[in-house]
Amino acid sequence: MSYTQENNQTAKTEVFILGFQGGQHLRIVLFCAFLLIFIGTICGNLLIITLVSTSKDLHTPMYFFISQLSISDILLCTDIVPNFLHILLNNGGAITFIGCIAQLYFFGASETFECLLLAVMSCDRYVAICYPLHYSSIMTSGRCVILTSICWLFGFSVGLIDIITISKIRFCGSKIIDHIFCDIVPLIELACSDPFIIQLEIYLIGIPIVLIPTTIIVVSYTYIIMAILRIPSNIGRRKAFSTCSCHLIVVSIFYWTLFSIYIFPTKGQTLSMSKILSLLYTVFTPLVNPIIYSLKNKDIKKAIQAMRYK
Repeated sequence: MSYTQENNQTAKTEVFILGFQGGQHLRIVLFCAFLLIFIGTICGNLLIITLVSTSKDLHTPMYFFISQLSISDILLCTDIVPNFLHILLNNGGAITFIGCIAQLYFFGASETFECLLLAVMSCDRYVAICYPLHYSSIMTSGRCVILTSICWLFGFSVGLIDIITISKIRFCGSKIIDHIFCDIVPLIELACSDPFIIQLEIYLIGIPIVLIPTTIIVVSYTYIIMAILRIPSNIGRRKAFSTCSCHLIVVSIFYWTLFSIYIFPTKGQTLSMSKILSLLYTVFTPLVNPIIYSLKNKDIKKAIQAMRYK
């Protein structure tokens, strides 16, 4: 075997992720903080799933979709955070190439699923606000299951296409990823050959997955806002908007970070800023989602109280 072939084979064996470089004390503080965030994320999302599953008052389309969002958040968090904690403790860490690809796959699948699910949830709110009398006949439990299944199917299918494409790339030279996990952009930068065709293929697949749900969400909320403004009383307008506010907050946080990193990255964006933005949607968003839905939701609060008194 020649030196070049051996080097290529070694490069495909494992990669080294830098994470946040710094002193030991800072890394220990960050490790403890992110460990608490990880535990809080798992507990908060499991609580949402348990409440929706056990409380009859929460057996509605909106809460079913929220529980599916919690499943996706748990998948995303467990995919990213444990390895990130290992990287923090060791001031960087090696991961096998197969492990890197697997991490990227589940990250892409959960993010794609969430993009599609948020669009479905916006349609659910559109029907609830604009066609309240027909809501129960349109958003049946069977249709909700079908819509969610389609979102999961697309998520794992699109992720698989990207992984097959990336697995065909030849990697050589530096095996260091200056990021917090195996993200698609820094991984492609390790390629020996010109990655333009690979990048083009990924963007042609990925951009519609982001832009089409975004368009659906914008159109849905345009009609929702127009319907709310036609409500004569202030109390009625506030009540109608409160049913959409939680979802709108979650959508805003998710898409702002997603667009900042992948669609319209800021010129001169530093690696540190890119890592911080990545933390927002991989670590903090899964934590914030159940908090937003529970703090601003009377039904969730009642279900928690009912669970406590059982």
